[in-house]
Amino acid sequence: MNKGLLGFFSIFIALFVGALYYTNIIQSPFIYALNTINIKYHNTTELITKTIDKHFFQAEYISDLEEELQKYENNHLVMQQLASEVNDFFRYQNSKFKSNPKVELVRAISYKEFANHNRVWLEVIDYNSSKVYGLTYKELVAGIVIPENGRAVALLNRDIKSTYAVSIGSSKAHGVAHGNNSDKLIVKYIPAWFTLRVGDEVVTSGLDNIFFKGLKVGVVESITKSQGYQNAIIDPYYKSNDPNYFYMIREVK
Repeated sequence: MNKGLLGFFSIFIALFVGALYYTNIIQSPFIYALNTINIKYHNTTELITKTIDKHFFQAEYISDLEEELQKYENNHLVMQQLASEVNDFFRYQNSKFKSNPKVELVRAISYKEFANHNRVWLEVIDYNSSKVYGLTYKELVAGIVIPENGRAVALLNRDIKSTYAVSIGSSKAHGVAHGNNSDKLIVKYIPAWFTLRVGDEVVTSGLDNIFFKGLKVGVVESITKSQGYQNAIIDPYYKSNDPNYFYMIREVK
């Protein structure tokens, strides 16, 4: 192969890789195909793992599951009882309020774009694209879920468009948290009359109808003031380095 032909192929490959990296139109079919492959791969590997575990560790596995099931059943019954009593109280007071939260386990399929690790496609059964949902990892806030072309996309904490309502410290100062495309979060629009301290814990306020009240977000790292408000830099509890399974909050109440 002569040098001219080799140079032509090198330029062609470089242009193709560049277009694939930066153009959503070209990325979309590749990402869609990869998502399909990822779903099949995850399903197959989980089936194989479960089969191996059941074969080699069946007795211990079943015993552990039975113990965990008893705990979950007990907690579920307790929560049902509390929800029933709260709803009865509301009815007794002729209130229209009710408590019937719904949480669902969802699985991450792949990153939405090759160069953006803050946005992840999710596999969600019976997805309702008319709402924004809260996303948690255990009891930690992980981000929010928004629709794109009728599909579920997770905007993890670090994404600048991942926003939700929070309260800070013992003073319960309210603000709006969002990502900063870095490893820290920012809480803005905190009224100036609230006293904030470095180390104050940040939790969800529940006032956005996305998250329950009191879910853990992070701790205050620094505080600034601007135009009559305070801003706080937050060190988040959830570090989105290895997205896998999450809990999506379908209904808060």
